[in-house]
Amino acid sequence: MTIITDEQCAAYSRAGHPERPARITETTKLLRAQKELPLTWAPPALADEEVILRAHSAQMFSRLFVEQDFDGDTPYHPGIAAHARRSAGGALAAMESARAGKPAFSLLRPPGHHATHDHSMGFCYLNSIAIAALAAGTKRIAVFDFDVHHGNGTEDILKDRAGTLFCSVHQHPAYPGSGTRNVATNCFNFPVPPHPARSHYREVLTSALAQVKKFKPTLIGVSAGFDAYVRDPLAQGPLELEDFHWLGTSLRELDVPVFSILEGGYSSKLPELVFAYLKGLAGKEIADSSFKRPDKTVKSDP
Repeated sequence: MTIITDEQCAAYSRAGHPERPARITETTKLLRAQKELPLTWAPPALADEEVILRAHSAQMFSRLFVEQDFDGDTPYHPGIAAHARRSAGGALAAMESARAGKPAFSLLRPPGHHATHDHSMGFCYLNSIAIAALAAGTKRIAVFDFDVHHGNGTEDILKDRAGTLFCSVHQHPAYPGSGTRNVATNCFNFPVPPHPARSHYREVLTSALAQVKKFKPTLIGVSAGFDAYVRDPLAQGPLELEDFHWLGTSLRELDVPVFSILEGGYSSKLPELVFAYLKGLAGKEIADSSFKRPDKTVKSDP
């Protein structure tokens, strides 16, 4: 399995913001130190403007260079256009790796699934998964989003796009407030209330995976958000570490090439959650001894 990352993605931050550099640096540290899963490492390139404009308007792309916050959750940072293009480039590299028969995970920031065709929002500046999906060149690509927040941007970009399927399992009510019903002919939403039973959340995830399987995709892109974790500070999900391993295993069992990109996940347990998911994708079991770090209260400062 290939991990696509670049230390440059940790070079920006805003004090108090939950989307902080430690999400990447701590996860990278764990993955480089572990001995159970063979990994190769690769850097991303900046996504070309031409590829980005398949998913976004020219006006939105130009807005990335304006030194002004996008909204209250999505601040301007010096160089944010390059950071967002690098994250999209990681998704493109992960997609190409999967098409070549090698699973890949893009471990970069910023995340992307809230960025719509016309607007950056919700910590997201460019929609990396949508950019990769539209560049894949395959007749049937499914995007499966298990981030606890609805992938409204991905839905906005992919709705009614021939040869694409979008499935999102997410908490509602929660940011951004959308995802209560299916949209167009190819976007299927699976809302779950706050504080659901863990078994119910698994049942809903299973239903969404069944929808993906029914589509018979030749490639699956995953918006891998780990904020449905029971102790994530930004939502009220019920999932445990074992559930993310199960998600990886379930995607593996679909027997379709898969690439994944990091979306949300804001607890200090994020590195272990990612590792568990990757082990599921690789067909490896998890052992109690693999996850010994205490689950600490998240600090807001980067």
